[in-house]
Amino acid sequence: MQENNSHKQAFWFTIINYVGIIIGVFSTIFIYPNDKEFLGIVRYVDSIAQILFPILVFGGAQALIHFYPDLSEVNRKQLFKYGIRTILGISSIVLIFLFLGNYVITWDNYHYVFYAFPIAFSLAFVELFKRQATNLQKLSIPTFFEKIIPKLALPFVFILLLSGYFDVISSLVAFISSYFILLILLSVYLFRQYKINMNFDFSSLFSQISKKDYYKYSFYSFVGSFGSFFAFRVDSFMIPEFLSFEANGTYSIGVMLASALAIPATGMYAIYAPQVSSLIKSGNIKLLGEKYIETSKLLFFIGAILFGCIVLGIDSLFQMLPTYDKLVDSIPIIIILGANVLFNMATGFNSEIISYSKYFRFNIISVLVLVVINVSLNVYFLTKTNLGIMGVAYASLIAMTLFNSFKLYFIYSKFGILPFDKKYAKLFLIISVITMAIYMLPEFSNHLMNLSFKVLLNIALILLITYKLKLVFSLNFWADKLLDKINIGKQKH
Repeated sequence: MQENNSHKQAFWFTIINYVGIIIGVFSTIFIYPNDKEFLGIVRYVDSIAQILFPILVFGGAQALIHFYPDLSEVNRKQLFKYGIRTILGISSIVLIFLFLGNYVITWDNYHYVFYAFPIAFSLAFVELFKRQATNLQKLSIPTFFEKIIPKLALPFVFILLLSGYFDVISSLVAFISSYFILLILLSVYLFRQYKINMNFDFSSLFSQISKKDYYKYSFYSFVGSFGSFFAFRVDSFMIPEFLSFEANGTYSIGVMLASALAIPATGMYAIYAPQVSSLIKSGNIKLLGEKYIETSKLLFFIGAILFGCIVLGIDSLFQMLPTYDKLVDSIPIIIILGANVLFNMATGFNSEIISYSKYFRFNIISVLVLVVINVSLNVYFLTKTNLGIMGVAYASLIAMTLFNSFKLYFIYSKFGILPFDKKYAKLFLIISVITMAIYMLPEFSNHLMNLSFKVLLNIALILLITYKLKLVFSLNFWADKLLDKINIGKQKH
């Protein structure tokens, strides 16, 4: 029953995320290119918010997943409330320091910090509430709020800005307001599902788990989350500092379109996080290894099909659009970052296995090493080459490849499991050969025909061969169910 519910939640999680991506892709193609500078400012403010929000959460959201299975129902609620108190307390302290910094810091863009803080504050609670919803297996509605509201708000703000109704400042304020709307809606939903009282005495909680262990885990989780920004998302912060807000806008277009690949992985990781934690705590490494392979193979299969569609059709698609001249510079970024996302999907839930095991400190070490590598590569490409934002994309790809390879080796050395098997190798070879062969086919002069023929042929061949060779369990399972329904329908007629 729990497994079926998990698959159902993962399904709706993925659907909602793709609705958000469709909105985002439409906006990215038709709206955002008309003011890349403002887009760059928005992404810059968001990058500052991404620096601040792990500080405000301080590992409380991850601790909610990690300690949840070991607690009584009463103390589970106390753990959740302790996360709320942590965010409120730290947010107050950080805000005071930000105001004091205004008098001593001479950084030209410091004023953007005050636009980022409200977003970070909202994100901190959204992260905590999402984790609680995950524990309750009630993730679809929170995901809907989180993925749809900001995706609708930003293009709406853009339209008002482009129409002259808003200036840059009022546009930023309106965008920030959408995060508070998101937080209010999420709070109303969660507290209807999960009733809590006003008892803020946490002595019973820390009699069941050690306060020292709680803070140790929270601290390591915080360092990991904080370091993850510099490891993976520092580009949106560095590009305006070294290049321009417009260049940041161009890069952001590539990031947003490439991120569509990661949606199935996001859903899988969120849904399977509690199961990974339980399997590790129960010592069932055999089943963990099976799920590791199963999810990694499925995610690679989905990601590789989508990535192949991008490689084969992105230029033809953009050629048909009136914004082609403003989008064409983002195509190489989309390809490089798409390969980055695909490799991350192909290696499965590495971080979750490490985070919920006794080796969670390794995430800190690997992330901190990656921070040095990624920031160094970004500085090198931005200052020592003429590659510009292409160099930033290469830095991200190199850093992510090293990071995931490092984690694969560590997990194998400690648990003896890998996300690969012989069927995975066959799947990789088949998809690679099919996509490369179709890429080498002659181009049609008609962009729509070229896009349709190559993309559809790629999808059809991969699906057919993968199904016939039974390389991906989920594909055969759902395809057989669909075929059975079709056959039953025919028999009835």
